[in-house]
Amino acid sequence: MMQTSLILASKSRARSQLLENAGLSFSCEAADIDERAAEKPLLEAGAPPEDIASILAQAKAMDVSARNPGKLVIGADQTLGSGDQRFNKPEDDAQARRQLLALAGKSHNLHSAVCCAKDGEILWEIVSTATLTMRSLTPEEVGQYMAQVGDAVRSSVGCYQLEGIGVQLFEKIEGDYFTILGLPLLPLLGYLRAEHGLLFGTATET
Repeated sequence: MMQTSLILASKSRARSQLLENAGLSFSCEAADIDERAAEKPLLEAGAPPEDIASILAQAKAMDVSARNPGKLVIGADQTLGSGDQRFNKPEDDAQARRQLLALAGKSHNLHSAVCCAKDGEILWEIVSTATLTMRSLTPEEVGQYMAQVGDAVRSSVGCYQLEGIGVQLFEKIEGDYFTILGLPLLPLLGYLRAEHGLLFGTATET
């Protein structure tokens, strides 16, 4: 069996790093979709955050798959919910500050979806959820944190990177580490081994 050509339908550095560290060979191609427009009817219909993550991950994979026949495309998306509130990546620092203050002292759920598509068909998908409880934070503490992380505060839906100083925002974390980073890696690798013979970045003999 020849090695499967893999494409990650994302320009996310965090997701790319996870796949690179796992030894996979792949290319990156961002999906050409308007995520906010795609999720608007879902929100209006009352779709739960985990369903939205799944649908957006599939939309990304299908978009890139349509331009790359014969290749296996990985699509991923992450949503954040806290109670009845739903959060997106902040557009500016002011929004990031508001979101951090809204999350402070509360628990929120991160729903990370990943799927694989080939030739316009979704072959596999999974959604994994992690629950994180943020410490109570004063406005001054939020300001200090934002000053330290700089532009990175706008690069994730939760305004933090758990692999960095963002971990200091939390008092409790329940769930898979890779799910929190935005890519349920272990189930994905299991699928690639079982269905495509990928082992340590190369195809096994058949």
